Amino acid sequence: MAITSPREKSDDAVRTELLDRVRPPDWTNPKPKPVYDLVIVGAGPAGLAAADSAIAAGRSVALLERNRLGGGSLNNGTIPSKAIIAAARLFTRMREGQQFSTFIPPEWQVDFAAVMSRMRRVRARLAEYHSVDRLRMAGVDVFFGEARFVGPKALAVGDARLAFKRALIATGARPNASNIPGLEDIGYLTSETIFGLEALPERLAIIGGGPLGCEMAQAFCRMGSRVILLQDDPKFLPREERDAAELLSLSLSGDGVETRLNTTVTAAHMDGGDKLLETINNEIQSSVTVDEVLLSVGRIPNVEGLCVDVAAIQVDTSQGVTVDDFLRTSNPNVYAAGDVCMVDKFTNVAEVTGRMAVQNAFPGRRSRQSLLMVPWCTFCDPEIAHIGLHVWDARERGIPVRTITIMMQDVDRAIVDGQDHGFVKIHLKEGTDQILGSTIVASRASDMINEISAVMSAGMGMRDLANVLHIYPAQSDAIRQAALTYVRDGPRFGGGGMASGSVRSSP
Repeated sequence: MAITSPREKSDDAVRTELLDRVRPPDWTNPKPKPVYDLVIVGAGPAGLAAADSAIAAGRSVALLERNRLGGGSLNNGTIPSKAIIAAARLFTRMREGQQFSTFIPPEWQVDFAAVMSRMRRVRARLAEYHSVDRLRMAGVDVFFGEARFVGPKALAVGDARLAFKRALIATGARPNASNIPGLEDIGYLTSETIFGLEALPERLAIIGGGPLGCEMAQAFCRMGSRVILLQDDPKFLPREERDAAELLSLSLSGDGVETRLNTTVTAAHMDGGDKLLETINNEIQSSVTVDEVLLSVGRIPNVEGLCVDVAAIQVDTSQGVTVDDFLRTSNPNVYAAGDVCMVDKFTNVAEVTGRMAVQNAFPGRRSRQSLLMVPWCTFCDPEIAHIGLHVWDARERGIPVRTITIMMQDVDRAIVDGQDHGFVKIHLKEGTDQILGSTIVASRASDMINEISAVMSAGMGMRDLANVLHIYPAQSDAIRQAALTYVRDGPRFGGGGMASGSVRSSP
């Protein structure tokens, strides 16, 4: 019997496969147990991680989901966006083939439909790892439908009532709605809809210069759209260091993205068959004419319809479910995790807080969410990753800082790969080798920051890091160079100020 390759499946077959895994059309909810150890509302990264953790501990678990298993991360967030970014990055490398003495035929072009088809195949494949069948085989009772509290220790889905010893709210977040006059009337895309596009927009406006806005601006421009990025702040990625944001700005410009900072969209309307955005910048009014608009101005927690007041759970409509340091809500039997309660709305944070909430909900060792060391990354080219404190964070806390910077142009592997734009910055507590935080701008920053995360979590300092044997050549050698720079220059600098330099390995 021949095995069908994922590449040979039609889009309809892939869509069916995905639905069979994340929301089977013929699904019948099971009969509820008399009482569950844990009832989880929301089957995104936080809810799925919590279910795995609770089942592994021998708990009885019910998992409630109103839409699809996997949440936004799988269905319309992290996975779809990174699949498109990977394709766009490949196209760019092919166009740059001349620097590697490779000839690319001039008639070569992007097949957007094929890009989106691959994205759907990837999404369907990853859905298998947390499919409804796997959850059921593990012992999780899966219920599809709108969940609501009907008491301090009970939830309902449709006519089914689920009593619990503990509950976890993991309903995630959704894109912020528009407050721009006329934008609702002309229609716009969000992270929940852009991955359903069937054709590449010829002209695309993106409102918002946060991570998703910058990622999609670069990716769609690389695939052939004329992209204009509108940001009402003076820089992109407000949470990142200025020089990191400036490098990204240069990269976006080099790809052809038109960027307008300090620019506010004041109104929107149709002009014939075109969408027209009215903007203002330093009191100068102008307009932008496009085919599609992507709105990317943050996300808000999903708390509507839960009837949290019935369970005495405090909620802030803009901040989400209120939790303490142990992720417990104002109802001592109910916890929350992930985007519905966390400031850092990242998949890795959702997963770890889902597991943490389960651990804290039952007797045993407890963990504080304030002690989490959170790495994050914006997946542009180059990538921008960060962990720990920025310099301004340390100054606000009265902590003197020394920063060691290694430029990627001094890293052998980055030069070989033709990816030598960026830097590694490591912030240290002055007078010590204690690492307070790090920013990495590099083509592989998302991988490199994990080493810093591991080192910081283990309590290692720069002297310990300098003794760790690294692969050569590797772009992560920049981290080793930073550690060796500390060892070399530490006495000279007395632990203070800023050091930069390169300690090269011999080929």
